[in-house]
Amino acid sequence: MPLPPVQITTLAQLTGAQDWRLSLAHDRPEHLIIWITRGQGRLLLNGTRRGVGTHNAILVPARSLFSLALGRQGMGQVAMIPDGTEVRLPETPRQLRIRDVAAISELTGVFDAAQREAAGTRPLSQDALDAHVALISVWLRRQIALPENLPTKTSAAPRLAAAFCEGVVQNYAQSMTMADHAHALGVTPTHLSRACKSATGRTAADLLTERILYAARIALSETTTPAQDIARHLGFGSAAYFTRFIQQHTGHTPMALRRNAKGDPSTLRA
Repeated sequence: MPLPPVQITTLAQLTGAQDWRLSLAHDRPEHLIIWITRGQGRLLLNGTRRGVGTHNAILVPARSLFSLALGRQGMGQVAMIPDGTEVRLPETPRQLRIRDVAAISELTGVFDAAQREAAGTRPLSQDALDAHVALISVWLRRQIALPENLPTKTSAAPRLAAAFCEGVVQNYAQSMTMADHAHALGVTPTHLSRACKSATGRTAADLLTERILYAARIALSETTTPAQDIARHLGFGSAAYFTRFIQQHTGHTPMALRRNAKGDPSTLRA
């Protein structure tokens, strides 16, 4: 089965003016390389919350839990690279704060060229995009190898939070309780929640809730699957419980969110 094509887009296009598509903790089936060109905010990556700003390069491997909140003024470019690609990519999530002017100019130039290629209609455009992504990968691996970008040793809380995030990605739809997650990691639920709060600013329950909410909103926005089937897939005991969950966290019913995704924003008016 052929891989999906490489895509080059902007953060604004990726979210479609729906901030939850990045601000909720979630994972994606493809690798992301994000280049922040304006703004500052907060990044959740590899079990740690950190500040993010202009000229930050972020690698999010496929199926890595992350979130990014930049605000309305934030801007950036994104390379979406299918899992299984032949392009060599680092295997662990990374955030690089780039200060070297030449390195900034180099990556900006490659992204700009890739975006022009993606927006055009020339023959062999996908081959060209593959080549541009390969150059972005080379740039990224060169930067990671620099002494100032070598990873620092992490403490116990971020390591436990990162392990929990991996478990959330694998099991968020399996009706696992926080006690189940804690038992799998060999700690108490209280210890797990404290570690996640310390490392990410969110409790373990918050992270799990956000991942489930993201999956629910994606299903409501991008599919025609009945709400009761979405509820069943995500481990809810009933459609009514699913509806209460959605209303509690969005202020709207599942059907209102679905109608809004189809182009009727009036359904979300207070």
